[in-house]
Amino acid sequence: MKTLIKTSLIAMLGLASASLVHADIAQTYNKSCATCHDSGALNAPKKGDSATWQKLIQQKGQAALVKAAHDGKHQMPAMGLCQSCSDEDLANLIDYMSK
Repeated sequence: MKTLIKTSLIAMLGLASASLVHADIAQTYNKSCATCHDSGALNAPKKGDSATWQKLIQQKGQAALVKAAHDGKHQMPAMGLCQSCSDEDLANLIDYMSK
């Protein structure tokens, strides 16, 4: 019984942690990416345009997209206006926008 309770608590903490990560990514997106990626300004791929994002991911690969976000590309500034983002954060933001 103790093992079941312990396992359940660990699972609940994992779900809570995943929700916090998702909330943080959404908040970071709204502060750093939404200006262009919500509207498609300056030819930015729109958030939620899964077909376009999947095409980019297939053609260039996730690592190349993270590098482009990190270094800047065309009109997008380096780090996409998120100077505190790690490459992992940028990858999570790309994943968030692609859905």
